[in-house]
Amino acid sequence: MTMLSAEELRIEQAKTLAAPEPRYGLLATMLFAVMDLLYGRARSWSKFKVLEVIARVPYQAWEHVAYIAITQHYEHEDFARRVFDRVRESRRQQDNEQWHLLILEEWIHRHNIAESFLLHRVAPQVIAFFYYQMSWVLYVVKPEWSYRLNVDFETHAEHEYMLFAREHPELEQVPFESLFRKDYGDFATMADVVRQIGYDERVHKHESLAKLGMARFA
Repeated sequence: MTMLSAEELRIEQAKTLAAPEPRYGLLATMLFAVMDLLYGRARSWSKFKVLEVIARVPYQAWEHVAYIAITQHYEHEDFARRVFDRVRESRRQQDNEQWHLLILEEWIHRHNIAESFLLHRVAPQVIAFFYYQMSWVLYVVKPEWSYRLNVDFETHAEHEYMLFAREHPELEQVPFESLFRKDYGDFATMADVVRQIGYDERVHKHESLAKLGMARFA
């Protein structure tokens, strides 16, 4: 994933915030409504953590389908290679979302942000389970549907992070100190980290957009 400078991140934030209000499909709208019902409409560190627990799910589902395809058709070398390339791409995307989750959890723990075990530990796993099944089934039936759902999810995440950075200018003065700094990136402030996460989500969105209309393992 490309790490941007502070100046570049501010430019990309402005692009996101200047874009027209996104319109989402029915499934994505229902998912966002459930999250707003459980965690409130306001953007928060804890709500973002839940978002990242769910964000990894489509990539896990696509990887699972790809491994099934390899198991069934490994004798076709060209096909197996194309499928494995998709597996590696899904892993890379999962890893990026995982760093987001770990950084957010570290921040929440360090600042003693109160969380409910049921609401912030159990509920996200339940939502992720159903989202996984949905992503998997859509991908098996028609990959475009699964990619489209992920486009909606990543678009929503991109806008939420960029809005959060604007809503909290105090983060411009908070240095980024993390155990995961070497793994994720060396940023001066937490504001830049939030903007970078938002930019990452945009990259994931464009990766899914590029696959719309393609064969499952073209």
